[in-house]
Parts: sequence; structure tokens; C-alpha cells
Amino acid sequence: MPGNYIFRTPIGFLEIREENEKLTRLSLVQGGAQAAVQQQKFEHHSELLYEAFRQINEYFDGKRTCFHLPLHCEGTAFQQRVWKELQTIPYGQTRSYEQIAAGVGNPKAVRAVGAANGKNPILIIVPCHRVIHKNGDISGFACGIQVKRYLLDLEKRNQTVLIS
Repeated sequence: MPGNYIFRTPIGFLEIREENEKLTRLSLVQGGAQAAVQQQKFEHHSELLYEAFRQINEYFDGKRTCFHLPLHCEGTAFQQRVWKELQTIPYGQTRSYEQIAAGVGNPKAVRAVGAANGKNPILIIVPCHRVIHKNGDISGFACGIQVKRYLLDLEKRNQTVLIS
């Protein structure tokens, strides 16, 4: 049975969705989310939504560097390969669009990688925010540059703490 949950995070309201016991979406909600959040109660949601909520909050608290959730992302075969490749980028590190293109076996598909990145349905867990330009520019993020910078800084800061 499909379900969803909206909750507040340091980057704004996020919505998690699940279907057939797999997470299908984690996205930033624009406008009007506060009323929806105030009316929700977790007793009406699945264990998977609660577990996703818990793990995402641990990520923002700096206590989680990887996620253990069943995922299902709808997309083309190429998008699927890109999203799988994104999941190999370690916490606190970045890769260039060119590196991702090479990783999926098509080094010339840099723009296609960017397009697939922009269609990623499961933010943070499938870490499209960790993809940057080879010159270090962090432009290009569906949720805005400020959110991308926040996530990268969060991971860099917590990576230092977790290593110490």
C-alpha cells in the first residue's frame, strides 16, 4: 500500500514515499507543507516510512553516513545505472560528472549524467548532491545551490568528527 510522510529538516520539509515496501521518493517539498506536517501522526504510517524518517534524521544529526533502506527508483536503464553509481560515492566525498559518466561505461555522456542526476527521485540517500563539476563548481542541483552546499558541508564537517 502506498504511503508518504512529510517532516521538517534543516534544509526544509522533506517528503518520503513508499510503495510495495520500498522507498520510491525522497524530495524537498515546496510551500504549504507545514499544515500537512502538523496533521500527520506516525501511527498511521508504515515501519519503512518510520525507519526512513529515523535514518534521515540521524544523517542530519551527523550520526549516519550510509542508509540501509530498500529502494525502488523508476527511470530509464541509463538513469538506473547513474543512480546506482551515485550510491558508490563515499560519504563526505565528491565525484565529477565525468567520473560518473566513466563509471557507467560512457565517458562522453557527461550531459546525460547531469540530466539523470537532476531526475534522481531519492535525494540524499541516492547522493546526487555529491556530484560536482571537475573544476570544483557545485552548480546544478534540483533543490538549489544553498541546499547542495549545506549537504556537502554537513558531510565534510561530520566526516572530520567521525574520523577523530
